[in-house]
Amino acid sequence: MVAKLITTSSTGEKNEYLLTNETTTIGRKPGNDIPIDNLSVSGRHAQVITILEDSFLEDLGSTNGTYVNGKLVKKHALENGDNITLGKFQITYQSNSGGGEQDFEQTMIIRPGEAGMPEEAAQSKEIDKSVQKISAAMASEAASTTASPSSISNREACLQLLSGANAGKELVLTKALTTIGQPGVQVAAITRRPQGFFLIHVDGGPENNVPKVGGTPIGSNAHELRSHDIIEVAGVKMEFYLK
Repeated sequence: MVAKLITTSSTGEKNEYLLTNETTTIGRKPGNDIPIDNLSVSGRHAQVITILEDSFLEDLGSTNGTYVNGKLVKKHALENGDNITLGKFQITYQSNSGGGEQDFEQTMIIRPGEAGMPEEAAQSKEIDKSVQKISAAMASEAASTTASPSSISNREACLQLLSGANAGKELVLTKALTTIGQPGVQVAAITRRPQGFFLIHVDGGPENNVPKVGGTPIGSNAHELRSHDIIEVAGVKMEFYLK
């Protein structure tokens, strides 16, 4: 079932909005996906980014702030039943997402530089923020990326580690989103989209270092990967290739 937002007016009237788009804007201006005629709500107050079965709420610099379950938030990973407050307006988030295996693997960070490539569950605020940044980047890049006629996203993608404790090992990218690196040092993500595979900068640590492809930093935008590209994240080099 598609996740949805349920708005409740001051008179008790309810409206439902299915989150079928990657980005859903909320605000007082009529151009928003969910327009709210209330002076306590800013023109572009907030947005909800939906990737697969996950939705993330982000405040867009509103005057009165965005609250979830009574707490002021800037970015928040939404859960079923969350109560969102924009100014004096109430919205409820509903989702039947079961949080299965795919969701679990989306919230893991694989550490290719350490023996055994240990995986760390997303229990820390740092990794939670990383996942939100990844989703935001995926949404923002979707409109500007042209579809690949070769449908390379349907092919099996792999990473071959070239340095570090696990040099020589192969990691098959089976999920829509694979997070790699070392929290606090450098974190990146490889996303599978209909257009292909993209590398996204998530967290560069104190010096804000970004991942490199072919020895060149990728910058803040998603970088489309080609087979046999050499990626460097958290001091570990790896080759991306398609089978």
